[in-house]
Amino acid sequence: MVFVRFACRGALLAGVLVACLLAPMRLALAFEPFVIRDIRVEGVQRTEAGTVFGYLPVKVGDRMTEERAAESIRALFATGFFKDVRIEVEGDILIVAVEERPAIAQIDFTGLKAFEADAVKKSLREAGLAEGRIFDRSMLDRAEQELKRQYLSRGLYGMTVKTTVTPLDRNRVGLNFAVEEGETAKIRKINIVGASAFRESVLLEEFELSEGGWFSWYTKDDQYSKQKLTADIEALRSFYLNRGYLEFAVESTQVSITPDKKDIYITIGIREGRKFTVSEVKLAGELVVPEAQLRALLEFKPGDVFNGERLTASTKKIQDRLGNEGYAFANANAAPEIDRDKQTVAFTIFIDPGRRVYVRRVNIAGNTRTRDEVVRRELRQLEGSYYDGEKINESKKRLDRLDYFKETSIETPAVAGTPDQVDVNIKVEEKPTGQLLLGAGFSSSEKLVLSTSIAQANIFGSGNYVAASISTGRTNKIYSLSHNNPYFTVDGISRGFDLYHRDFNAANVNLGDYQTRSTGAGVRFGYPYTAKDTFIFGLAIDATNYSLGVLAPTRLLSYVTTYGSNVRTLPASAAWIRDTRDSAVYTRSGRLQNAGMELGLPGGNVQYWRMNYVDRWYYPIGKLYTLYLRGDVGIARGIDKPLPFNKRYYAGGIGSVRGYDINSLGPRDTDESILGGERRLTGTIEFLFPFPGLSKDRSVRLAAFVDGGRVYGSGPISGGSFRYSTGLGLDWQSPFGPLRLSWALPLNNQAGDRLQRLQFTAGTAF
Repeated sequence: MVFVRFACRGALLAGVLVACLLAPMRLALAFEPFVIRDIRVEGVQRTEAGTVFGYLPVKVGDRMTEERAAESIRALFATGFFKDVRIEVEGDILIVAVEERPAIAQIDFTGLKAFEADAVKKSLREAGLAEGRIFDRSMLDRAEQELKRQYLSRGLYGMTVKTTVTPLDRNRVGLNFAVEEGETAKIRKINIVGASAFRESVLLEEFELSEGGWFSWYTKDDQYSKQKLTADIEALRSFYLNRGYLEFAVESTQVSITPDKKDIYITIGIREGRKFTVSEVKLAGELVVPEAQLRALLEFKPGDVFNGERLTASTKKIQDRLGNEGYAFANANAAPEIDRDKQTVAFTIFIDPGRRVYVRRVNIAGNTRTRDEVVRRELRQLEGSYYDGEKINESKKRLDRLDYFKETSIETPAVAGTPDQVDVNIKVEEKPTGQLLLGAGFSSSEKLVLSTSIAQANIFGSGNYVAASISTGRTNKIYSLSHNNPYFTVDGISRGFDLYHRDFNAANVNLGDYQTRSTGAGVRFGYPYTAKDTFIFGLAIDATNYSLGVLAPTRLLSYVTTYGSNVRTLPASAAWIRDTRDSAVYTRSGRLQNAGMELGLPGGNVQYWRMNYVDRWYYPIGKLYTLYLRGDVGIARGIDKPLPFNKRYYAGGIGSVRGYDINSLGPRDTDESILGGERRLTGTIEFLFPFPGLSKDRSVRLAAFVDGGRVYGSGPISGGSFRYSTGLGLDWQSPFGPLRLSWALPLNNQAGDRLQRLQFTAGTAF
């Protein structure tokens, strides 16, 4: 009931409204219409008087009637700001008296563990309840239901919530949601009814939800989610469609929970149907590309078992092929003709290329640190040119290979009002491109080796690379500084330089009583011959001093006696790099090849040559696994003099043959000192697979590997002298930085070999 009072010429009149929103409004007593000389607002605390004036349908100078009074009350109630509204009349002055609803000053939670408070507040805001808004008790029920819905999505069916409203000063209230989360309901059984062609265990491998396993505490895959179940049903449908079951159907889905709300049982009823084969494939429509080229893109042919995934891939390839010609909105739709008697299906793929379109603008967003020009110079799709899907894909790959961004996405929306233009919108998410790396290794000889390096691959967002490293092992002390500008010229010619100082103390690890001290500097230039090929040319100067002890290796003593203890070289280098990898971090396919040559030029007191070839090949196996092969071949010779010891090849360790001590595989002197060699041959076979329970996590991957290799002197190469090892490796882009760990078991080690089974590096990114 809302009471409306009218005061006229000093006399107070009272009326009762049955409801303020009913019309027409009937007043208990009437008043004579009058012209409003003034309007006063009473009772406001937080709300400005101007806000009330703004919602009133009357103003000074208007004629006030009973109907206008009722309309004014309805208008103010409709704002939701007030829980009581009264209108009084004193002479020709209109008085609006209001009682405000309280405002929400704060929202607190107790017992909240499964969610972050800010995330819950965001969901409540969408339900209409938020700090600063007007408090309405009817909203509490909606807020509680939204909170319960959030918990149900996590499988916490026993959750209860109690809300307390606390009055505060200045007509405000505080809300507290006291939550008792209860225990998480776990999936105890998933049943698939109607499956006969495949075992239930095989079908359940396609599901993200599971009945629980060793890593369920981390993956939460045994907690029910309606969204996950929907995705799993679609995965099940795809499984059957990819194996010819064209008429597969899910007929029922039942989810039940035990009375104690702790266990969930899921039952899915399916109808498999029969397996179909492809009888014919026809192309129809506007073939702007020769039909032979389009047919070459098809991943299935007559006689094959129907496969929905291959059909989708074929139509996408056709659309992409048309996109390379500028038809950005091309469509290729497959229409099936089913013959149930013969269990065959024929497809007619209708092709509609649409109009050929141009790129109006290339827009870049999300690069909060990296400069626009650093992104744009990697793009192969240009503004004002024909749309080319292949160039857009290549642009994305080049951005991914930069390794500056966590995520990269490209969209090509149509320009409103123009049928033949699109924009290319590139959105990136920055990632830490600096790296502080700490390394450690254990062996029976050198014990503990520590090293550290700091690098920034995108310093100040310029795309330039800067790195400094320090190694403080008992054997090696290394100090180096490197810089590279990948776009020294606008054409993409890079320039870099290196400065280094290395101290090697062989006596600390019983390799011989000698030390070397090397200092050098170099400059290099890179020329991008194609999108995948780069040539690198460099020139450097190196000065190495040998300091021999009383028990120095015989061969080194002879070398120093003959040629001196100071070795100066002017190495010129040339290299070819081809990179076709899909990603520089989580590589699944592609190849990285590197062939190089180094020549010691006249001007130094030692001349030599070195040639090296490294090939890394990645081949995807299914959706989760990758086969990785690596081969490394190197050969070197001295010119007129023996090859300097600091230019020899070495093998062993986490970078070549795991399970053996670093640089320990190769020729030795009569006192068992490691000499290095003039030829190196190493190889690796790895089977890369996801960490159990983390198949969708691209930050961690395991590897089962077999390594093999050896370094040789000038004598014949003997396969029997090869050393092999096998083991497991882990690569993890952890929140604390990259971690690489391997445990290897040498397979054919011999007496005198130095073993190092456990090796790892760990660092942090910034």
